[in-house]
Amino acid sequence: MELYQEKMVPNGYLSFEDEQFIESSVAKLNALRKSGQFCDVKIQVCGHEMLAHRAVLACCSPYLFEIFNSETESHGISHVKFDDLNPEAVEVLLNYAYTSQLRAETELVKDVYSAAKKLKVDRVKQVCGDYLLSKMDVQSCISYRNFVNAMGDWRLLSKIDGYIQEHLLEISEEEDFLKLPRLKLEIMLEENVSLPNNGKLYTKVINWVQCSIWEHGQSLETLMDEVQTLYYSADHKLLDGHVLGEHNDIFADDEDGIQLVQKKSPRESDNKHPGSGSTGSALPTGFASPSPKHEWKIIATEKKTNKTYLCLAVLNSTLCVIFLHGRNTPLSSPLNTPRLMKSLSLEIPPDDLNDKIMSPMHYARSGLGTAELSGKLIAAGGYNREECLRTVECYDPGTNDWTFLSPMKTPRARFQMSVLMGDLYVVGGSNGQSDDLSCGEKYDPKANTWTPVAELRTNRCNAGVCALHGKLYIIGGSDPYGQKGLKNCDVYEPLARSLTSCAHLNIRRHQSAVCELNNYIYIIGGAESWNCLNSVERYNPENDTWTLVAPMNVARRGAGVAVFEGKLFVGGGFDGTRALSCVESYDPVKNEWKMIGSMTSPRSNAGLVSVGNHVYAVGGFDGNEFLNTIEVYNLSINEWSPYTKLSRSKAL
Repeated sequence: MELYQEKMVPNGYLSFEDEQFIESSVAKLNALRKSGQFCDVKIQVCGHEMLAHRAVLACCSPYLFEIFNSETESHGISHVKFDDLNPEAVEVLLNYAYTSQLRAETELVKDVYSAAKKLKVDRVKQVCGDYLLSKMDVQSCISYRNFVNAMGDWRLLSKIDGYIQEHLLEISEEEDFLKLPRLKLEIMLEENVSLPNNGKLYTKVINWVQCSIWEHGQSLETLMDEVQTLYYSADHKLLDGHVLGEHNDIFADDEDGIQLVQKKSPRESDNKHPGSGSTGSALPTGFASPSPKHEWKIIATEKKTNKTYLCLAVLNSTLCVIFLHGRNTPLSSPLNTPRLMKSLSLEIPPDDLNDKIMSPMHYARSGLGTAELSGKLIAAGGYNREECLRTVECYDPGTNDWTFLSPMKTPRARFQMSVLMGDLYVVGGSNGQSDDLSCGEKYDPKANTWTPVAELRTNRCNAGVCALHGKLYIIGGSDPYGQKGLKNCDVYEPLARSLTSCAHLNIRRHQSAVCELNNYIYIIGGAESWNCLNSVERYNPENDTWTLVAPMNVARRGAGVAVFEGKLFVGGGFDGTRALSCVESYDPVKNEWKMIGSMTSPRSNAGLVSVGNHVYAVGGFDGNEFLNTIEVYNLSINEWSPYTKLSRSKAL
């Protein structure tokens, strides 16, 4: 077998190339590195030490070349330390430096990318980036975008943003998208006025956000705390509702086209550009700031309904969702209507008496019990920042009023309430001090009184309570120490005043949502210890068995559940990171869950109740505040709203 090729040339010298030599030498060099022979550089990565040869690494990494080249000593062992890289990723790069072969498990590719960026190994960075793009789908694109944005890779970022533009509606139903901070805007429209196309609309919105932050001193987090109301006039101007009647902030089209204006904050203007104007420089729509410090960018927009828009944007370097809804108002012009003042974001102009904010409860409540009774919505107990509550309130959708019922005998929270044989039952929960509760009580609406019922065998908090076939089921919950969920299921028979056991759950659960549908009991989500669950079980009383059915799209504990139009509606809760506003519905015929319109506010440990032809969300905790507010779901447009419609006679 010929080991080399030789070629005679006219001037008499011999030329040959041994194709096996390079491959053999590379393999030997890498073997020497791994055995530590002739190595002259020690790399320390998060406590792990790796030996290598400076000359090899300098050829591969411009970053290391600069370090070695700047050393005053040319002999001895060099020391290079990294505290922000993955040792396994650095080992992958070392193998590449010696062999030109790049091999990494998919889970390690992001770390290899980060190490390649640090060491300025651009070819590896590009290959890893392209590999990540090939693995991206609607479930992972938001997390990939966050990673690539942190790395400052504008090439990959533009490709990911292009993907998001094509798949926004699908992405909007995924968990990563639902966890993004959300800016909720209500835009009042004059009669016969329509919202402009997406590009112009969101450019005006971003200008409004910039003005709110830099001129009015508000934070982006403050703007996201509640629904913000703006006004879009017939002359295509977007007016800030909270300053109407004082002076008008107008966001309109420039003569030469739409522009985003990036203004300096007052401090930056004073310190760096004392002589500059207050409006700054104009930049093209959708620009990416040279520095990501104050980046403003529209990534993707989608028109969901005739008056509802969805947008993914970067606002002041924060990736967030803008949800926008247009509403008609009979006002002819805000400029001539001084009563359209700060209250605009809290209530509808008094001319529109048929459409107004639903009255809040007298008390903010989280971990409350809710139920429908005789066409009214009942909200009982719960806790706020001060104490557990005994009070019980009743909401009449017809009059939009809350009234008090007789209070419970025991303050309690983290319990559920159910209607059995015309009475309200509450069982277990927590008293807000040191003890979970074993006691229960029932409410007689005719006498407006609460009386005790048989106690549970042990103290039990966060259990599900549901009525079926004349019996009350107490399902799951947390143990007396609150450390883990329970599989226990008890059955209370009110006539015999007896408590027996039934089949155990398949999975330990507490803070689950429980309800009855089509003669089955469903227990939904919750937590096993503190790990949130998306699994769902169904109980068949005929054979006393629990069976797992299709899981939810989003794992959640402390969610609310209601039965509406033959389906389960599960909303809000907590996913282990933040309070949720997303809602999904379960079709028992198809055995599948589908994401539907999200609530206007995140709500953990809230109540979901079906009353008449509507589903209401009541109270809860939004991550910052305990809520006394209520909102309602409109099935025809798949939207939640804090407004209710009253007949004019009742309103007057």
